[in-house]
Amino acid sequence: MNRTLALAIGDSSQVAEARREAVALAMGLGFSETEAGRVAIVATEMVRNLVTHASEGRQFLLRALRCDGSTGVEMMALDKGPGIADIAQSLRDGHSTAGTPGAGLGAVFRLSTATDIHSLRGVGTALLAQLWRSPGPPEAAPGAAAVGGVCIAKPGELYNGDSWAARHVGGRTLLLAVDGLGHGEHAAEASDAAVAAFEAHPALSPANGVQAIHAALRNTRGTAVGVVELDSAKEVARYAGVGNIAGVILSGDDRKSLVSHHGTAGGEARRVEEFAYPWPRGALLIFHTDGISTRWGLGDYPGLSLRHPSLIAGVLYRDFARGTDDVTVVVARRPAAG
Repeated sequence: MNRTLALAIGDSSQVAEARREAVALAMGLGFSETEAGRVAIVATEMVRNLVTHASEGRQFLLRALRCDGSTGVEMMALDKGPGIADIAQSLRDGHSTAGTPGAGLGAVFRLSTATDIHSLRGVGTALLAQLWRSPGPPEAAPGAAAVGGVCIAKPGELYNGDSWAARHVGGRTLLLAVDGLGHGEHAAEASDAAVAAFEAHPALSPANGVQAIHAALRNTRGTAVGVVELDSAKEVARYAGVGNIAGVILSGDDRKSLVSHHGTAGGEARRVEEFAYPWPRGALLIFHTDGISTRWGLGDYPGLSLRHPSLIAGVLYRDFARGTDDVTVVVARRPAAG
């Protein structure tokens, strides 16, 4: 499952907790002790940076990465201010604005397989680090979309009723977002069943995929569900959804909203219909459950649309989560070339 652990960071005592969680995840994914040691250093520096420099909204996110037999750890540090005045300067070892040794961000970027950062003065900073177990992440298939996301339980809940999944088939990318009705254990059981049905039918179109999920969820509480197929060769995105799954495709100044029908997968779903949308080079897909407000706009975040999909998802979660439900945000980008 693509669920995310979110730790609220209050003070320096939580640096050790974040490090332990990151190392435990890495070891569970088969990392060697040396590889897990790098994860520990990166997690430590990311959380120390939050404690030292961020003023509010400090969170550390942790997710397992799995692709074609390869495994990795994704970490994000999110905050709501004050932002970084000069990112390039802050990445230099020895630079510090808080009287510390200044090795934090530099160490994160050196030791990680992939990194990204977005910061706005007065708004906040989002820092992403991915570390993959040797020999590293698999090579992306030509035309396959870059994908990332966050999936976080309602504050105080043990179980996460949301989930999402992705798979690449040649140059096509298929994505699922699912929101179990309500929240808690039974919602999580329903969303788990939806992911299992999605993964059991890799060749189905979005509409047929939603129908298969609908049939598989008859004995569950039910879910809202959206399935999208991104076909770079044909430059088309096909989508089918039931319930409150929201989504848009952004390309330049063009914005296309994805259409879902009313209903519940596993319950009452009278109509499942597939819609086609343009999927040009460089296009961005953002779709999410109703745990975040639909009033977001990337225009308020200069440069964010060019950042890693997981970082985009993290910023939208940070600033638009309602706080009363589970949250899933899935982001995909078609390569500018291919």
